Amino acid sequence: MSKIPTPHIACADENLIAKTVLMPGDPLRAKFIAETFLTEVTCFTATRNMFGYTGYYNGRRISVMGSGMGMPSIGIYSYELYSFYGVETIIRIGSAGSYDAALAVYDTVLVTEAYSESSFAKTAFGMRGKSLKSSASVNNQLRLAAKNLNIPLKEAKVHSSDVFYATDPNRWKDVHDTYGCMCVEMESFALFANAKATGKKAACLLTISDSFISHQVTTAEERQKNFTSMMKIALELAEK
Repeated sequence: MSKIPTPHIACADENLIAKTVLMPGDPLRAKFIAETFLTEVTCFTATRNMFGYTGYYNGRRISVMGSGMGMPSIGIYSYELYSFYGVETIIRIGSAGSYDAALAVYDTVLVTEAYSESSFAKTAFGMRGKSLKSSASVNNQLRLAAKNLNIPLKEAKVHSSDVFYATDPNRWKDVHDTYGCMCVEMESFALFANAKATGKKAACLLTISDSFISHQVTTAEERQKNFTSMMKIALELAEK
């Protein structure tokens, strides 16, 4: 294991971070999860206001930390967690825009595969494919947790995009039709690449926050505080 603290997480003790980390994009969502669901909470990082916490969920230990927006940001934080802090599993819990009528606002989605035009995986690790899969074993645990909690869970291939704003407003239709992507976000492809490169595990749960089909949207506050179904599912993977 390389020397810590790292430049971006800046935690001097790897024992402060659990083996499983939930990773929302918004650091305030990480704070919300820690304050709402965890007990005996310790803040292991607040560097650059990218908050990270470790606590207990139903007596089992787990960490939660923000990733920031986009693949470069989650790429840095997840790599440091995997490579320098001994983290074994990262579950991204984020928001996504729906490309498909089968995914409505507030649906909870388990990502089975991420497609991206990004050069992240190729540049970092020489991976040439444009699609990467999440960890099958973690996905099975998440499916079981959702079933036990009686939370409906849909599954989808996701488009991990490098851009939020684009000049072609209909490009999403091409990605949907050509690559079979049912929704879009901006992080999971990099997370899956880091997991593959380091021999660790990664998964992604998303809540549909807006729809390219219905044009329904949610507010920033709703995204921060109300997307709790995916949080509850992921928290079930706390260390026993």
